[in-house]
Amino acid sequence: MAVNRKSDIYNIIGKNIKKYRKKKGLKQRELAEALYLSDSFIAKLESITHQTISIDTLEDIARVLECDIRDFFDKSVLDENNK
Repeated sequence: MAVNRKSDIYNIIGKNIKKYRKKKGLKQRELAEALYLSDSFIAKLESITHQTISIDTLEDIARVLECDIRDFFDKSVLDENNK
């Protein structure tokens, strides 16, 4: 699957953050609190809403979720959601 729009990458990142957050057993609020971010920021990241994010913040999220930042760019998450 080709990423053909700028917003597509944000969708991939958001879906992967949600996937790893759920795998870790955290609610959006709990992840937000661990990162000193707002609940709405995490909600926007995980939704279709276009939300920009810095590499530093992605690294912080990966640390809390105990995954590699590269995991957030895995395009196969789009296929998983279409099953």
